[in-house]
Amino acid sequence: MTRISTHQPAERFLADGFDAIRQQYHLPSEFPSHVREIVDQSQSNFSNPSSWLGGQRRDATDLPLVTLDPTESTDLDQAFYLEKREGSIVLYYALSDVGAFVPAGGVIEQEAWARGVTIYGLADKVPLYPKEISQRAASLLPDGPRPAILVVVAIDSDGQLKLHSVERVVCRSRAKLSYSTVDVDKIDHLEEFAQRMFRSEVERGAIRLRYPEQEVVEDPSAPGGVRLDLKSALYSEQVNAALSLAVNIAIAQQFEQARTGLFRIMSNPETRALQRLRYEAHALGIEWAPGHTLQSLLSRLDPDNIVHKRFLLTVRRAGGRASYATYSDQQKPWHFAIAAPYSHATAPMRRLADRYVLEASLGLSSGSKIPDELNQKFDLLPQAMAGAEGRARAVSGAVIDLMEAVALQPHIGEIIKAEVVDAVGKIVQPLDSSIRSRAIQMPRVSEGDVVRVRIDHANPVTRKVVMTVVD
Repeated sequence: MTRISTHQPAERFLADGFDAIRQQYHLPSEFPSHVREIVDQSQSNFSNPSSWLGGQRRDATDLPLVTLDPTESTDLDQAFYLEKREGSIVLYYALSDVGAFVPAGGVIEQEAWARGVTIYGLADKVPLYPKEISQRAASLLPDGPRPAILVVVAIDSDGQLKLHSVERVVCRSRAKLSYSTVDVDKIDHLEEFAQRMFRSEVERGAIRLRYPEQEVVEDPSAPGGVRLDLKSALYSEQVNAALSLAVNIAIAQQFEQARTGLFRIMSNPETRALQRLRYEAHALGIEWAPGHTLQSLLSRLDPDNIVHKRFLLTVRRAGGRASYATYSDQQKPWHFAIAAPYSHATAPMRRLADRYVLEASLGLSSGSKIPDELNQKFDLLPQAMAGAEGRARAVSGAVIDLMEAVALQPHIGEIIKAEVVDAVGKIVQPLDSSIRSRAIQMPRVSEGDVVRVRIDHANPVTRKVVMTVVD
């Protein structure tokens, strides 16, 4: 068993650990001076609404848009309004217009390409764009007006989506709503829109899992300014995600019809993986008749049933990791978990690719051809986004490992009860804790079983935790 000095407080362990993670993954602490100079010079333009009106930007400040996000968020990409039109529900979805603040070819855009995504989890997030843009000027805070790209999508009673329009506007958010306090019922047509999307997912055979996930949360009162939570998506988050999903699918349909664009893809399980899934279904007592497709089986499963949930997790793993790809006639774009063509367009201030997807959708909606320079960026984005997402995943995992080691370090040698949360991966979670760890000497168990584990090793420097199942 390994114990390091307990005299060092958790705040110091975390501060040193965060610094080590930043160095290991080459995370920038600030924007370079030449980028800062451009941002400082542009401050007056950022706050000049008169420069946004006229030309190709329509005044849409009459729309009663609202945002729905975590309470502490200030980088607000999306605002929405819904109305009923005959049998359809029409979604007006305003998205931050990054292009209004970040000129193509400029130094801010170049720095964004080096970053790729906003990285969360450290005491201070590493933003894709300077905070003066992402958390103020371009953020759809309720102190508008703001320039935005307005996407209008309708969903009929059968769950079919139709993209009506995409245009540049000036808009004004009326309220900043929070997931934890919002009353979904009081927002006209929101829940009905989401329920139509949920039914459509079931009919398509999409995989919608709601497993609790470890999440690093900003908390000024906690050591190091962050804490580790085990977070299940609130119903308000699921409802809000349905709006984003509708827009992303509708734009992907537009791209597919035009035989162009950038897609988020995930492959179907290969033949050998499908055979293994049939064995897994049989072992779990799930009936899967010969000749029936995986999609038809998925449409019958209940994501709230613990046995079905275990199988769905196995299915999702079999489909591989999602990635980006440009349109190709040889291999049509497809996202296995979504069970539809799918694009990323709804987080332009947090994902590099979304800005360009929106610009392409704007061009197609106006009848224009996507310019060569935008197609060239689409060719480069899959590799750029793969690198950025890989780094973000690695940072998130390292932060979680660090926080777990800090929390468990004073308890080395103790024997505690833990629940098995992943029997195949041998992952256990101490009861009444958000900590998860791989355990050794794991007997044959199932998810939900309770075992006793000994904490053998917890080192904040190496970010390594070892637990052994004792019975």
